[in-house]
Amino acid sequence: MIKTVTVDQLNKMNADECMIIDIRDETAFEYGHIDGSVNIPQDKISASDLPTEKKLIIYCRSGIISGETAEQLCEKGLDAYDLQGGYVEWLRVKMENRSITEQVELSLRKKFKKSIWCKFTKAINEYQLVQPNDRIAVCISGGKDSMLMAKLFQELKRHDKFPFEVVFLVMDPGYSPENRRVIEENARSMSIPVHIFESTIFDSVYNIEKNPCYICARMRRGYLYSKAKELGCNKIALGHHFDDVIETILMGMLYGGQVQTMMPKLHSTNFEGMELIRPLYLVREDEIKHWRDYNGLHFIQCACKFTDTCTTCAPDSRSVSKRLEIKNLIAQLKQVNPQVEKNIFRSVENVNLSTVIAYKQHGEVHHFLDDYYGE
Repeated sequence: MIKTVTVDQLNKMNADECMIIDIRDETAFEYGHIDGSVNIPQDKISASDLPTEKKLIIYCRSGIISGETAEQLCEKGLDAYDLQGGYVEWLRVKMENRSITEQVELSLRKKFKKSIWCKFTKAINEYQLVQPNDRIAVCISGGKDSMLMAKLFQELKRHDKFPFEVVFLVMDPGYSPENRRVIEENARSMSIPVHIFESTIFDSVYNIEKNPCYICARMRRGYLYSKAKELGCNKIALGHHFDDVIETILMGMLYGGQVQTMMPKLHSTNFEGMELIRPLYLVREDEIKHWRDYNGLHFIQCACKFTDTCTTCAPDSRSVSKRLEIKNLIAQLKQVNPQVEKNIFRSVENVNLSTVIAYKQHGEVHHFLDDYYGE
């Protein structure tokens, strides 16, 4: 029989008497984890040297597979327990009745003024992302990036240099009740007045075997454009940051055979009069993580049905995403050249067309031989 503990029981335990083990993959652990826990992925825990004198509290995302791991450890003579409800239940209890609006806003004005706030306003000004009388749908997915973007827009509104409006838009594509609750509680605790609407995107892509994440992302954007336009908005704001931009540049070169980037803003091709803007364009992901951890915030990672059961959270060598490969490559290059990230970004700001063999503009291909011999 599987031994279990509740979150309330865990919170009453002395840190010296137990060891809390997160068996999700490293990426999920990095997104958020129980305070004081250690990360030992499920496929590595059986070979780990675990203490015999402590209670081992095992948890996964929602308590679906951690019970089996706890039972296996008990069979080896260890005192292991399954945490009922897993990480999402711990998170629900932690967030209940919490209000951190003042703390979060103060951190943006003080500690993160230079690294986040000034980078945000620089992008707003440099790329002319916000114009007088705009009505912007700030799209919130529930992750750290979009939640930070929402708080930054609230701060921008307080400066009130010119009139514009914001709507904080959350699309529920089929979240589990636990994940939706996390989004709602985070919005409540940070005083973000979200407008939530439902769709059935997760059901639509659930049985698609080829590129379900790509199709899901495309469908999400279409729904967001449509709802934003219905609400009288002329722009949607997405939470892509500096690291997303440079990773996209390298992915295009190494896997797509083209030089392109994620633009700071662009016109919608399917929704006339609508624009997409990326206000976190110059903000580094490490600083977003620092802001998150400094304020003790916890957000959902991926809330789709493909990861909802914890069975696909541990990527193997065959399924590691191309973006993660690029992220790891940049980290390796940075060890040799600390300026490599800035240089990747600058490369698409300093394109010398006279040294490019060919390029496309408005769908038309231009080749260097076109005018090589003159008129």
